[in-house]
Amino acid sequence: MNTFFLIAIIVLVFLVIFQISKASEYVSVLKGEEKSRKQNNKINAFLMIVFLILGLIGVWWCNDLFYHKTLLYVGSASSQGKMIDELMWITLIITGIVFFLTQILLFWFSFKYQESDKRKPLYFTHSNKLEIIWTGIPAITMTVLVVFGLKYWFKFTANAPKNAQVIEVTGHQFGWEFRYPGRDGILGRKNYKLVDPAKGNPLGVDWSDAASHDDIHVAATVHVVVNRPVKFVINSMDVIHDVGLPQFRMKMDAVPGTPTTEWFTPIYTTEEMKKRTGNPDFTYEIACDQMCGKGHFTMRGVIIVETQKEFNEWMIKQRPEYLRAKKFLANASADSTKTVAFVNQPAK
Repeated sequence: MNTFFLIAIIVLVFLVIFQISKASEYVSVLKGEEKSRKQNNKINAFLMIVFLILGLIGVWWCNDLFYHKTLLYVGSASSQGKMIDELMWITLIITGIVFFLTQILLFWFSFKYQESDKRKPLYFTHSNKLEIIWTGIPAITMTVLVVFGLKYWFKFTANAPKNAQVIEVTGHQFGWEFRYPGRDGILGRKNYKLVDPAKGNPLGVDWSDAASHDDIHVAATVHVVVNRPVKFVINSMDVIHDVGLPQFRMKMDAVPGTPTTEWFTPIYTTEEMKKRTGNPDFTYEIACDQMCGKGHFTMRGVIIVETQKEFNEWMIKQRPEYLRAKKFLANASADSTKTVAFVNQPAK
C-alpha cells in the first residue's frame, strides 16, 4: 500500500509540473515571448538569492544538528589519529572557504548580472591569467595536501617502535581472529595448508615451530595497552577485507597471501572514552571497510584499551592455543582408538 501511494504521489508531481509548464507556454503566447522571457529572468534571478540564503541556512543547520555525531566532535583516540584530524581540519577549512566563496559569487552574479537592456555582455575566448589562477592554485594546494598525506601514510606503515605490542589480525568471512606472541615475543609460523578448524587449528599455525607453542589466540575482541604503540600484522583467509579503526583514524587492507601492517598508539582507555563521549556503552570497534560478501555488515570486532596492569591480568587468564590444539588432538586420537577397539571386538 505504501508503494502504491508513493507511485501515485510521483505521478501527481509530474502532472503538476507538466500543467505548470503548459500554462507558462500559454502565458508567453498571450503576453508575447520577449516580454515573458524578461519577466522569467527577473523571477529566476530573485530565486537565485532565495536559494542562496536558504542553502546557507541549511548548511549551518545541518552542521549544528549533526556535527556532535561525527568522529571529529570527540577527537581521535590515538596520537597518530590526531595528525589525521589536523590534516582533515586543514582540508575542510580550505575547501570550506572555496565552497562559500564560489557559491555566494555564483548566485550573486546570477542575480546582479541578469539580463538588462542597459548593458551588453562581454565575450572573450581565452585568458591565460584566469587559466593559471584556477588551474595552478588548486593544483598546488592539492599537491601540498597529498604530500602531507603520504608523509603520514609512510610513517604509520613503517616499522613500529621496539616497545610496540605485536598482534596478528586475521580476517575471514565474516569475523576477526587475533593472535598474541607469548613470553618469547615471537609469533609462530603459519601455513595456509595447515588450516583445519576441525583439528583445532583455524589459523593454520605450524605447531612444529616452537615459537608458536606459547601464542595466544582470541576471537572477536582484542586487548591493547593505553599509551603503548601497537602493531597489527594483518592477514586474510579468503577475500580482501579491510581493518578499519574509525576512532583511531586508521585503516589497512587485509589481503590474502600478502601480510600488511599498521601501527598506532592509543591515548584513551575504553573507560576514559565512555566519559569523553558521554556514552556508557561506548566500545572501540574494528570494522571491515571493504565489501567482502553478503555478511559484510556483521563483520565487527571490539578493541578494549586498558592499562598495562589490566592487560597483564587478562593475559594471565589466557591459555596458549597450542595446549588447546594438543588436547583436542589427543582426545581425537583417543576417540579413534576406542572406535578401532570396538570394531575389532569379536562377535558374541
